[in-house]
Amino acid sequence: MRWGLAFLLAHLFTLSSAIGGLENWTPWTSAFSKVLTSAPNAAPAENLTMVPWVAPVTTPWAEGHAVSQPFSNFTGSVDDRGTCQCSVSLPDTTFPVVRVERLELTAHILSEKFEKELSKVKKYVQLINVYEKKLLNLTVRVEILEKDSISYTELDFELIKIEVKEMEKLIIQLKESFVGSTVIVDQLEVEIRNMSLLVEKLETLDKNNVLAIRREIVALKNKLKECEASKGEYFPVTMPPPAPGSCSHGGVMNISKPSVVQLNWRGFSYIYGAWGRDYSPQNPERERYWVTPLNTDGRTLQYYRLHNTLDDLLLYTNALDAQIKYGQGSGTAVYNNNMYVNWHNTGNIARVNLTNNRVEVTQTLPSAAYNNRFSYANVAWQDIDFAVDEQGLWVIYATEASTGNIVISKLNDTTLEVLDTWFTKQYKPSVSNAFMVCGVLYATRTLNTRVEEIFYYYDTNTGKEGHLSITMNKVKEVVQSINYHPFDQKLYVYNDGYLLDYNLIFLPKPQETARH
Repeated sequence: MRWGLAFLLAHLFTLSSAIGGLENWTPWTSAFSKVLTSAPNAAPAENLTMVPWVAPVTTPWAEGHAVSQPFSNFTGSVDDRGTCQCSVSLPDTTFPVVRVERLELTAHILSEKFEKELSKVKKYVQLINVYEKKLLNLTVRVEILEKDSISYTELDFELIKIEVKEMEKLIIQLKESFVGSTVIVDQLEVEIRNMSLLVEKLETLDKNNVLAIRREIVALKNKLKECEASKGEYFPVTMPPPAPGSCSHGGVMNISKPSVVQLNWRGFSYIYGAWGRDYSPQNPERERYWVTPLNTDGRTLQYYRLHNTLDDLLLYTNALDAQIKYGQGSGTAVYNNNMYVNWHNTGNIARVNLTNNRVEVTQTLPSAAYNNRFSYANVAWQDIDFAVDEQGLWVIYATEASTGNIVISKLNDTTLEVLDTWFTKQYKPSVSNAFMVCGVLYATRTLNTRVEEIFYYYDTNTGKEGHLSITMNKVKEVVQSINYHPFDQKLYVYNDGYLLDYNLIFLPKPQETARH
């Protein structure tokens, strides 16, 4: 390689310090003087003689100390033109830029990983808070079940068990993905498992014997089917309708398939409402049919229609249309030429005279909840539900004091005063609808989109209550209202806008035992 004059001078002084001073190496300096006098740009010689040189270990100016060797080895030569050429091997004392860059990259990667793990931890903390709230909610529900202040069914248990299993799956996933201390996660897992065991224990206790009764009913049904199959034919037990106002039977035993009368007169959009046949003890054979579709908001009762015969109803002829302003919900009933409704946005009840369409009486129903506090399942604004049977006018509702359980009150059909009241153990929002027959409350619940079940009864005559299993087919999903007529012993059902009716089948009247 070629060296400039200034560069060679700098290296000369450096080398002189390394070998202990130029004065001790005269031959070398004299030889090097030729380099200073040579042309800097001269071409190198073809044949070079390489003279190796190694620096001494000690110097006169630093006796007893090791000499710093900035250059580990160098060789040089002078060509015939006097140009000096040398090769120098520099030590590895340069700044480690590559290592620093690698270190910086590693630090950046670690920082990103740390941020990801930190975000995971924050997410886990949020999930744990959610699970704790769910667990607290389940704890409250189980405590309510333990106190037995509200009745429960197999469906209630199944819903709780599904939620507990879902939480168990989530906590397992959380535990598998969580990195670090899992003390809180383990504790939450133990609590969820304890909750699952507690629900199973409550199900086995079953204070109301609901599940046991249901299983017995299923077993009896299977035996009955086997018996029917062996006989090859079925002779249903039927009874002639009792005289108007008579209860000479042993209670509801079965129900016919639905008969679709027609779509309500306002059309497909009016899926909420009620319908039935006016019952008058003085004239039980009179035919007067009423239809009260609610507005499309599912709350307001504004229009109703009356027909004096079933043929008029079927043909949409000879109708009497009327309007009221303050009805609410589909718990309407008609008794002895009067319509009974829940007053809009209140806990009051009202009697509307159908002859002149005037509100004759309004009365506060004591302690009754309203405005969807304890309405039926899947049916809004029916906290207060009127019913008619052989014994007169009834109202079905719930109160805060009853913790949402069904309350039955017998009303004076003229003044709307409460004559008597009964408290049940059946939670009203778990019931899809209800009706009265001979002083006995029958409650339904939804099994699926095409089947209801009459599953509960309360006898106001004896104070007894129990469970049944009478399936009730339907054409649409939600039963909006049920009304019973004592003379023809039919149920009039408003099923998502369609008018249905059913024939009830009764047990023979028991001679010595109670009705049920």
